[in-house]
Amino acid sequence: MDVLTMKELLETGVHFGHRTRKWNPKMARYIFTERKGIHIIDLEQTVDLFREAYYFVRDNVANGGEVVFVGTKKQVQATIAEEAQRCGAHYVNRRWLGGTLTNFGTIKLSIDRMKKMEGMIEDGTIDHMPNKEANRLRRRLAKLQRNLDGLRHMEKKPSLMYVIDPDSEAIAVHEANLSGVPVIAIVDTNCDPDPIDFLIPGNDDAIKATKLITARIADAILEAREGRQDAPEAPATTQEDAEVEVAATDAEEVAATEQEEAAAVEGSSEPADEVEEAAEVGEAADELEEAEHESEGEEVETSEDEETDEQESEDEESEEKEADEAEEAPEVAEAVDEVEEAEHESEGEEVQTSEDEETDEQESEDEESEEKEADEAEEAPEVAEAVDEEDEHESEGEEVQTSEDEEDEEDEKEEADDDD
Repeated sequence: MDVLTMKELLETGVHFGHRTRKWNPKMARYIFTERKGIHIIDLEQTVDLFREAYYFVRDNVANGGEVVFVGTKKQVQATIAEEAQRCGAHYVNRRWLGGTLTNFGTIKLSIDRMKKMEGMIEDGTIDHMPNKEANRLRRRLAKLQRNLDGLRHMEKKPSLMYVIDPDSEAIAVHEANLSGVPVIAIVDTNCDPDPIDFLIPGNDDAIKATKLITARIADAILEAREGRQDAPEAPATTQEDAEVEVAATDAEEVAATEQEEAAAVEGSSEPADEVEEAAEVGEAADELEEAEHESEGEEVETSEDEETDEQESEDEESEEKEADEAEEAPEVAEAVDEVEEAEHESEGEEVQTSEDEETDEQESEDEESEEKEADEAEEAPEVAEAVDEEDEHESEGEEVQTSEDEEDEEDEKEEADDDD
């Protein structure tokens, strides 16, 4: 029995690759054809390569190996965690911490610290801590659990790594190659197959496709741990069992002979079994075609949805940009108005200042002229008094002179009389 059938791969859309313009030429040998701008993966190679990977995982785990599942893309996070927990494997579904394999000692210290913090919460130690320290510890624990919760039981390096989309998990694949850990990966048409030891060509974006392949890898781990085998040894037969088998064979031969004779009597009509088989084959073919068309429709719809989402995101960005510009426009206008008002105010202040200076100068000149007039007005009476005094003195002097002249004349007249 095949571990994976062509019908299951078609129903889940594993055969759909990426658009032709995004392909990696190294994947050309795994591509069957191109249809409507999308590469179609050769599922016959996928079935054969997956069978090799399945048996390798089973044998590796049966010999005591450990497997780590890696897938951090949003659409595969739940699948990775669910299937890894189901089969008891380690997993990383949030973020691959650099050095998880190449510096595992440090990662192990972080895992031990996480377990210690969880113990502090369980035994109530954190309740006796200050609120600030307790909140800081809870935040640190939440971060450690987010990145290392799937590795809490890993005590040594894993012996095998299973990856979904090696391009997205390039660091994990590189560390596995450096550490000598074999890598099994679902490789799409846009990936590089060179670093992968056991590649599975297929769609690494569809949830159903990744879940199908991941679940079968988990089944291989469970099978190895339960000790099952594909071809169990037949039990030893006794003589009585051999006689029973011979009798059954003879009875089958007799029945077959009778059936052939009855068919010959009825004519050359086709046996009912062949008709039923043909009908079943036709139904199976129809189901495969319907599944293929549905998966193609889903892929085309997915691509159209992606383009629509991109267009909507661009429209939203342009609308947000226009809204921001519209919101900024009034602010810019207000700022310009404020600057202009400030300039006008400054100019007005300068004009006012010059006018005030001229007014002050004019007032100072007027005050000086008024003071000068006041001083002149005050000095005018004094000058008039001085002039009057001088006039009085002059008039007095004239009077004295006149009196003296008269006396001199009288003396002269008296002397003249005396001479006579």
